[in-house]
Amino acid sequence: MKYNYEKFVGELDYLIKKIIPYKPDIILSVARGGVTLGHFISVKMGIRELFSLNSIHYDDKKKLNNVLLKNIPELGAKKNVLIVDDIIDSGESMAEILKVLNEKYPQNSYKVATIFYKKDALIKPDFSLHEAKEWIEFFWEVD
Repeated sequence: MKYNYEKFVGELDYLIKKIIPYKPDIILSVARGGVTLGHFISVKMGIRELFSLNSIHYDDKKKLNNVLLKNIPELGAKKNVLIVDDIIDSGESMAEILKVLNEKYPQNSYKVATIFYKKDALIKPDFSLHEAKEWIEFFWEVD
């Protein structure tokens, strides 16, 4: 399935309406898939504190055996952290991200926003738009 720019922009406000009551202080995008979404949410919500971390769990379409996290930013005592990614597939990456963040910064609250999620994932996003039932080609991944 192709997820194009027009559909993304047309649906973004629906996702943001779900996020607003949480009142995030910071947006943490999961690179690479969550960077575009994180930037758009940051601009639309007026949240200037936008950071990213790298979570590597796939090599192209091949799933790797472990999750590698890099470049975890200094979050300090940010009350509400919104973690943003394009999709929760197995949920293994997000489970590892939440585990590490809760260990490093237990004083913070964490919520997850995605465009897509798989019903059988280990972790469900707090805010999302669609259940993924097939492979998705995001407009930021293809020419």
